[in-house]
Amino acid sequence: MKSSVPLLDTITRYIIKRKGKQIRPMFVFLSAGLCGGINESTFRAASLIELLHTATLVHDDVVDDSNLRRGLFSLNALWKNKIAVLVGDYLLSTGLLLALEQDEFKLLKIVSNAVREMSEGELLQIEKARKLDIRESIYFEIIRKKTASLIASCCACGASSADVSKEQIQSMWDFGEHVGIAFQIKDDLFDYERNSATGKPNGTDIRDQKMTLPLIYLLNHSDFMEKRWIINTVKNHHDDAAKVSRLIDKVAERGGISYAREKMLEYRRKSLDILQTFPENEYRKSLEQLVLFTTERTT
Repeated sequence: MKSSVPLLDTITRYIIKRKGKQIRPMFVFLSAGLCGGINESTFRAASLIELLHTATLVHDDVVDDSNLRRGLFSLNALWKNKIAVLVGDYLLSTGLLLALEQDEFKLLKIVSNAVREMSEGELLQIEKARKLDIRESIYFEIIRKKTASLIASCCACGASSADVSKEQIQSMWDFGEHVGIAFQIKDDLFDYERNSATGKPNGTDIRDQKMTLPLIYLLNHSDFMEKRWIINTVKNHHDDAAKVSRLIDKVAERGGISYAREKMLEYRRKSLDILQTFPENEYRKSLEQLVLFTTERTT
C-alpha cells in the first residue's frame, strides 16, 4: 500500500493503527486449511478481502455520516468526505490489482460478485427504509447481500485458493453466507441490550430509523393502530429516548428479541451442518469455534 503521495501514506498508517479483529481474513485462512492447505494464493486472498472490507467501511462512514469507527475518528471526520471516498477507491483498486497482477482471476470473480451484492444490499436498504414497513423476507435479502456476501466470499476465496472443486467452493460460500446472516442478527440484537454504564438499551438502529428483525417481528404481530404507533415512533420520535425505550420494551415483551435469537441460532446450525460434511481436523474445529464466537460475542 506504499504510495508516492505523502497524504495517502499518512492515512494508511492511521488505518492500520485502528484495525479491528480481522475475522474475515481468519475465515479465509481457516477455509483454505479445511479444503487442503494454506499457500501463497491464500495470503493474497486474505489481503484482497481485508482491503475490500476496509474500503467498504471507509465508504460506509461517508454514506452514514459517521464520525467514529472502532472508538476512533473516522477518515471522513479527520479528512472530510472527498478524501475519504478517494481513499476507499484506492484501497479497493489496490486489492483488485493485487489479484490481477498475480493472475488470481477466480478470486477476483468471487470478490467482484460480493462487491456487487453489497452495493445492491445497501441500496435496497435505503429504498425500503423510506416506508419503514419492511417484510421479513426483504430484511433477510438485505442482510444476505449487505453483510453475508462478504463473509461468504471469504470462505469461497479460501477454498478456491486451495484449488478444490466448484462444489466445495459453493459449499464454503453457503457456509459463509449462513454465518454472515447469523453475525448480522447478533449485531441487531446488540441494539436491544442494556448499556452497562446507563442501564438503558442502546437503541442506535431505531435512532437511525433502521428496521431490524426484532422490530419487524413486533410489526408483524401488531394490529393496525399499534403498527401506526410503532412506525410513527421510528419515523418522528426516534430522538426521544423515553419513547425509544418504551418501543424496545414492547419488542422484548412481545417476543421480538427471542424470535431474533432463534433465527440466529437456526442459521448458526445450518453453517455447522455444512462443516460436518468436511473431514474432522484442526481447521474445522477452529471454524466451529469462530462460528460460535460470532454469535456469542459481546462487542
